[in-house]
Amino acid sequence: MPRRPRLLADITPLRESAAFRRLWAGTTLSSVGSALTAFAVNLQVYELTRSSFAVGVIGVAQVVPTLAVGLLGGPVTDAMDRRKLVLVTSSCLAAVSAALAAQAFAGLDLVWPLYALVAVQSGLAAVDRPARMTFIPSLLPASQQAAGLALNRLTFQIMLTAGPALAGLIAAAPHLGLRACYLIDAVSFTAALYGVARLPAMPPQDGAPRPGPRAIAEGIAFIRRSQVIAGAFLADLAATVFGLPVALFPAINAERFGGDPRTLGLFTTAIGVGGLVSAGFSGPVSRVSRQGRAMLGAVAVWGAAVAGFAVVPGLWLTLGLLAVAGAADTFTVVFRGAIVTAATPEALRGRTMAADYVIGAGGGQVGSLEAGALGSLTSPTISALAGGLATIAAAVMIALAMPAFTRYRRPSHEPARTSPQAAAPQA
Repeated sequence: MPRRPRLLADITPLRESAAFRRLWAGTTLSSVGSALTAFAVNLQVYELTRSSFAVGVIGVAQVVPTLAVGLLGGPVTDAMDRRKLVLVTSSCLAAVSAALAAQAFAGLDLVWPLYALVAVQSGLAAVDRPARMTFIPSLLPASQQAAGLALNRLTFQIMLTAGPALAGLIAAAPHLGLRACYLIDAVSFTAALYGVARLPAMPPQDGAPRPGPRAIAEGIAFIRRSQVIAGAFLADLAATVFGLPVALFPAINAERFGGDPRTLGLFTTAIGVGGLVSAGFSGPVSRVSRQGRAMLGAVAVWGAAVAGFAVVPGLWLTLGLLAVAGAADTFTVVFRGAIVTAATPEALRGRTMAADYVIGAGGGQVGSLEAGALGSLTSPTISALAGGLATIAAAVMIALAMPAFTRYRRPSHEPARTSPQAAAPQA
């Protein structure tokens, strides 16, 4: 009898790699803890200031160090043992969470320590998270890397859906409150540190460049030479810069549904639920061979869902299309990660993952600004509709302008360890 296609997430990496299993479990627990801190910081700043602008400044405190440190962290990742680097950054992140808990227990009615700690936390995360992404190629064979990335995305969706709900319950509980959110996050890093500490050593390759401008320039030059990696980054930017409607949610909710806060909350929840479902049923992802074409298809679906969200009537259709967008976003991220992981030589992996992280963080911020500005000049509906259609058009243009990316196939075996100069496919 022919084998039935597997729809559920492929857990082969969890079954066959004890190191990946410990890493994934520890990262999942710690990610939920980080969601508690994110919730608590926003709420504490609002309770201290009663100002939405003050809460918005948290985003500035996050994005500035992310962009400033992100690219600098790539050469550091390539030049030292990645396991030791993540142990250091994770320990520092745990200390930041402990400091947040300490200020909450001390009852400090000051906002600037929160901004400062969030900025330090974001700078550390800009090194820690890309370095963690380099673990997958070292722990899993090529045939399991897409499945491993899908499981990582499942971790993100668990954090997105369960973290804020759990944080709300803890913050509202008597004798717990925001202090407990911070403290639980600090303790949760124990699981993350255990998962990393049990990994094998991951020393740099011989001849790794010293961190500095030259090493950064070498990484950027490699990305520019590679249609495959540049295409993956451009496709992701198209989705986030043109088709990210989150900044429009309050205005669209006010126009259609009377501004009910409960309805507004369902918008983001729908995206998270769609992403969680697609991550849970990501089994076929690891069997897709034409990953470049599949990523462009997922970006186009995201754009179509956003355009539909802009014009459909009724709450359930609105939420349904946002769920479709969330599902497409999960597939986009998984395909992008699989492509970048397979097409990058080991010597440049840290710098490429750092660029991937900066693009993901910066693109979302630019997308929110673009959507909000266009919505103010025209209307929220026109902004969301134009953004969705522009995303589809961008996917088509990338397919036509970068045929190497469109034709890219998943490698069927472990990629050879090549030099950075010889690794990039020619444009």
